[in-house]
Amino acid sequence: MKEWLDQLNEKIESLASSKPMRYLRISGGVFWNLSLLAMIFLTTAVIAVGGIGLGYFASLVKDEPLRSKEEMREQILSYEETSEIYFANDIYIGKIRTDLDRRETSLANISPIVINAVMATEDEYFREHPGIVPKAVLRGLLQDVSNSSTQTGGSTLTQQLIKNQILTNEVSYERKAKEILLAYRLEHFMSKEEILEAYLNIIPYGRNSSGRNIAGIETAAQGIFGVKASELNLPQAAYIAGIPQAPFKYTPFTNKGEKKSAEGMQPGIDRMKTVLYRMQEVGYITEKEYDEAVKYDITKDFKERENRPEDKYPWLTIELEERAKEIFAKKLAEKDGIDPARFTEESNLKLKYGILADRTLRSGGYRIYSTIDKDMYDAMQQVTKDFTLYGQTYKKKVKDPETGEEIEEDVPVQTGSIVIDNKTGRILSFVGGRDHELNKLNHATQAYRSNGSTMKPLLTYAPALEYGVIGAGSPVVDVKFIRAYDDYEPVNYNPEQQLGIIPARQAVASSQNLPVLRLYDSILDRRPATYLEKMGFSRLTEGDYVHLSTAIGGITNGTTVEENVNAYATFANNGQFLDAYMIERIEDLDGNIVYEHKVEPVEVFSPETAYMMTDMLRDVLQEGGTATLGKSQLKFSSDFAAKTGTTQDHKDVWLVGYNPNISIGVWLGYSQPRTLFAFNNRYQHPSNRVNRLWANYLNALYDVNPEYIGTKDTFEQPEGVVTQDFCGISGLAPSSSCSNAGLVRSDLFNKNVFLPTEPDDSFVSSTTVVVNDGTYAALPTTPTEFVQMSGYGLNQTFIDRMLGKLGGDASRLLPFSSGNGVVTAQFNADSAAPEAVWATLTEGSLSWTASASSDVVGYRVYSMTNEGTALVGSRKAYEGFQMSVTPGVRYVVVAVDITGFESPYSNEVGEITSIPEPPEEEEEEEEEEIIEDEVIEEEIDVDPFESTVE
Repeated sequence: MKEWLDQLNEKIESLASSKPMRYLRISGGVFWNLSLLAMIFLTTAVIAVGGIGLGYFASLVKDEPLRSKEEMREQILSYEETSEIYFANDIYIGKIRTDLDRRETSLANISPIVINAVMATEDEYFREHPGIVPKAVLRGLLQDVSNSSTQTGGSTLTQQLIKNQILTNEVSYERKAKEILLAYRLEHFMSKEEILEAYLNIIPYGRNSSGRNIAGIETAAQGIFGVKASELNLPQAAYIAGIPQAPFKYTPFTNKGEKKSAEGMQPGIDRMKTVLYRMQEVGYITEKEYDEAVKYDITKDFKERENRPEDKYPWLTIELEERAKEIFAKKLAEKDGIDPARFTEESNLKLKYGILADRTLRSGGYRIYSTIDKDMYDAMQQVTKDFTLYGQTYKKKVKDPETGEEIEEDVPVQTGSIVIDNKTGRILSFVGGRDHELNKLNHATQAYRSNGSTMKPLLTYAPALEYGVIGAGSPVVDVKFIRAYDDYEPVNYNPEQQLGIIPARQAVASSQNLPVLRLYDSILDRRPATYLEKMGFSRLTEGDYVHLSTAIGGITNGTTVEENVNAYATFANNGQFLDAYMIERIEDLDGNIVYEHKVEPVEVFSPETAYMMTDMLRDVLQEGGTATLGKSQLKFSSDFAAKTGTTQDHKDVWLVGYNPNISIGVWLGYSQPRTLFAFNNRYQHPSNRVNRLWANYLNALYDVNPEYIGTKDTFEQPEGVVTQDFCGISGLAPSSSCSNAGLVRSDLFNKNVFLPTEPDDSFVSSTTVVVNDGTYAALPTTPTEFVQMSGYGLNQTFIDRMLGKLGGDASRLLPFSSGNGVVTAQFNADSAAPEAVWATLTEGSLSWTASASSDVVGYRVYSMTNEGTALVGSRKAYEGFQMSVTPGVRYVVVAVDITGFESPYSNEVGEITSIPEPPEEEEEEEEEEIIEDEVIEEEIDVDPFESTVE
């Protein structure tokens, strides 16, 4: 071998030293040196350009902070997700209002076909690259520098994830440089599966069949095709995978949720075919599968337009959102160490946490479970739609917000109603109004109005029972008064009505104003409005604690249907107030409970007070009560108690009622207060309307759940409530005088705070006289023929106690027509003779006008003769102004007052009984004069009387 090598070397040396090879060697050397120089230059250029490029790249990313693994993972995985709302019993309503609808899913719940379609279209080398594909980046850069019309893009799935979750959509080299850097870095912090799953959950997919913007593969699958992401077939998967390149171009729906035209859908279909081609090209599907998928009619799979929850349930979705925001605002404030109670006084603080709560709610993917019973809610909305007796719809002129033109807008009567479970406080259903498009105000939860007479049990009767001031049937005073310092002169619904002393339960049943005002005045120093505080009235002012008118609904800022009904549920719940609520619990994405309502009872009234108030309110539904019509319209029977309410000029009408299970209230009125006219009875009286609507709601609820709504359970009488006899006009233990007068009554009392044990002190012996329909004690000088009867009178001390500091006409305490012979007061006579009357005589019937004086007890009729006057007869003032008399006699009438004074004679009427004989020669002339006098007298008799009658 050694020898062979030596010989080979010799031959090579010989060849190299030959003349031809010498010239070749020189040329080769020159070429090699030139090549070497070129390589050195090229390498230097590449290094220089690369250095410049790297320097430029470094300058672009110099402000990008060095993000930790934990920080990047949190930013990538904290994508927004739409929260959802539910009826009671976990019945799905829909997603809350948001700019972007999204629901998270996992790779395990995504069809492999979808994953293949996405990778074939968006990132073929996803499994191999380290976050970026250099040649794709370089290609995109060259296309951008050369301003090429073809832009193929160069972003991997990782880069797109970075752009959507950490950076922005800004078009700049700086953003692109940061995207490349962060994508490369993210590949070291997350697995390929994590990156792919995150990408599929955040990428936008245009609009769904409700017109909402959507993101995430699960939301897209359900929103476009109505199937889960795991159930997508090949054409559907290809269609969805192609959307992200131009979401609003390729989506099949408009912003109203309507399907696009065939022309509008074509770009999306063409894009689907491109995706299918790429899938076949890279080997994800066979040629046969490709051919079948391309021919598939994808348009038949698109969902029909779907109403958004806020379209179908506008008041409900908005109400749940607002209540959820309140919950989150309080939780966020507490997290920051701030007492949410400060929201009441610090509006800026409330606004700040309201904004934070709104963001948390709309992007947190929470599930909000409400207390609303779907069937009950739907039934009540239908009743609202079908009811025809609301009242007149007016027109008002407003400016169109878009055109600025003046247009007419309807102003209908609105309604608000709510149903509350007594034992838990759960709001089972409500009615926010008639047309959300026309008026978005929730008239059940947000409209503050005077609650009229429904305030009476809450603020006056129940506190008076609790204080031991009255029992269920104790006497109250229905007599007018004028408050001296401000001329406050209230009246009953019937302005002329004064019923005198009546039982409290009667005053409640017929909703008298005067008794409740007097009773409230007697307990006002105890500040009974604190009971309203305990029962959730949220907008009380200091004036509401002291103003007398608050007792009949004159509350400064009004109250809502929810607050009013919630307060009445206190009576149904044995005196315990449970704050009504609409959100049962809130869960996060992982099913963890982040909020759950806790029932916290507030002791307001004793069980005895609650029961007695309930028993009094039962009478409102009985004959003579103001809600009799409502009860008569019910298709079922249950132990109901109720109260009606009407505000001044019928601007609001109410009916609130409850049985052992539920409390339900209804309000009717205009959004901007105005009178609910009856219009020739076309719509019936406003009180009738609310009675009927209340019954209609209950009947509809009964159809949904008859055992619950029509419960046969009754309110149970506590041991402390007993039945006791008492004197009906004093409320004290019956005396013999009270018994003899037939005024002993029996009713319910709370033996723990008040029983009528003190002896009755109301009576003294007296005689009766009637003045102006009032019953008074006769004076010693009162003529006996005008005395009504002998009997009992009311003790002045008792009178003063009953009328209280508000005073009033004592004669109205017991109307004379009561027939019990009880005198109510002493009449203050004026010590002056009464005014004269005018008399007429027609065919034996003598009539006269009433005296203008106010103290007249009766009238006397006298005959006039040549011998003088003679008493013909007398009439008590209330017996009328007429008497049959004998013809051929002249008469006069006088008025007699309580002190016995007579008025001057009236004019004389009738015929002269004795006429002097005239001389014969003058007989004819005198007869003519007499006839003339009689004619003149007739004219005088008739005309003034008729004028008085008119």
